[in-house]
Amino acid sequence: MLRFRLGGIPVEVHLSHLLFSALLGVLMVRDLPALASDPNVWPYHQLQQPGEPGYAMTALLVVASWIFIIFLSALVHESGHALMLRLFGYRPSIQLVWLGGTTRPNASTPIPWHKLVVLTAAGPLAGLLLGLGALALKRYAVAEDAEQLRFLLGWLCSANVFWALFNLLPVPTLDGGTIVSTVATRFFGKAGFMGAQWLALVLCVALVAFGVRHAPLLGLLFGLYGFQALRLLRATSRGEIKVSSGVEPEPLVRELQQAQEAMAGGRLDEARQRGLSVLEAEDCTLDLASRAHHLLGWVALKNGQGRLALDHFSQVQRRPVETHALAAAFSLIGDESRALALWEMAWHETRDRTVLHEYAGSLIRAERIQHALRLPGVDPEAAFVCAERPLFIRGAYSEAAAIAESGLAHAPGSRLAYDAACAHARARHTNDAMRMLRRASELGFQDADYAASDEDLAPLHGHPDFEHWLAGLPKSVSA
Repeated sequence: MLRFRLGGIPVEVHLSHLLFSALLGVLMVRDLPALASDPNVWPYHQLQQPGEPGYAMTALLVVASWIFIIFLSALVHESGHALMLRLFGYRPSIQLVWLGGTTRPNASTPIPWHKLVVLTAAGPLAGLLLGLGALALKRYAVAEDAEQLRFLLGWLCSANVFWALFNLLPVPTLDGGTIVSTVATRFFGKAGFMGAQWLALVLCVALVAFGVRHAPLLGLLFGLYGFQALRLLRATSRGEIKVSSGVEPEPLVRELQQAQEAMAGGRLDEARQRGLSVLEAEDCTLDLASRAHHLLGWVALKNGQGRLALDHFSQVQRRPVETHALAAAFSLIGDESRALALWEMAWHETRDRTVLHEYAGSLIRAERIQHALRLPGVDPEAAFVCAERPLFIRGAYSEAAAIAESGLAHAPGSRLAYDAACAHARARHTNDAMRMLRRASELGFQDADYAASDEDLAPLHGHPDFEHWLAGLPKSVSA
């Protein structure tokens, strides 16, 4: 995976993007001679006979050219979306995957409909401008004998003009479908949304019929688009998807705001109840439902319920779910392979120190301790605390204790020793718990009142060694 920043916007290029670009280049090597308007220029002439001298080098250059064309085209298209998001005050990130890409707005609230239309249209517009710029360079700035550069610019123009127009078709998943659905829903509500899907379905059926006879791959592609439009129509008619013109019921908006305030204040039960009441309301809109599911996902995370969090996050629509939230949920359910990839992605997106230490903790759980401790700016103690916490939350107390103890070799502090003691106590390992409590005292732990009231140490209450240890700690002084 290749990572870099484009004007402060994080960009990730997945291996799938490069592989599929190369595959398309190989297919173009086979088909280019039939597409030549002038078979006597490069590379059409050199590709006529596969066994001729120079064929292999020409084919390699054509494949490299297509990798560059697809990479630049996808990057410019997604940059159009991302730059408009930056102008609107969001913090977007770009991922290039397969033959295209995606731009995450990383918005904390739903994007207003008019901004969504503008930023969606910015992608095809950026690609169209790139294509026209390539055409202008080919016609007015490049000599006739610079055949390789003219080939590159010509196909760069064709690819971008085609992709811009293709992307504006009003079918689901394409930019045109988003624009038409957003505008129609804004002015005509549910009827407008369903009308947009019917338009997409009719167009897809026509293009599938054309593709069956002339372009099977095109027919297959629009068959998938048509299936998506049909699915949206059925879900909307059954009430599974709630659509409104964007005018949200004020009581539900206030209820959701109060739920968010409750969560921010640590009142998780109240936040959960208010969030569920929004979902259960008959006049709950799609945006409100998505925001409620997003909030309930975070409430579940804070309660240590990873699977419930994933269930709520999966029902969030038209807004992103934070990468670190998904990473935390997968960590809580013990799916460390997915969690690790997401923590890494979240760290590169946010550069937040808390996320850094959660990423390091995931590496430690994956037994990649040295990699974790080599991360720039990582605090070893915080990394091991983050490593053991999800294990403790999901009840893997012995594993949590083992990680906390191993951390003492890298960061000998009272916090890790005390956490290891708590995990051992929960696992009913009394001797090990007392050993770690004594180690915590040696490293500076002095809070007798906290230890006496800590529920994690409740299995030790009444044990002579614990009571003796507790009596040896200084008491808090009342004001």
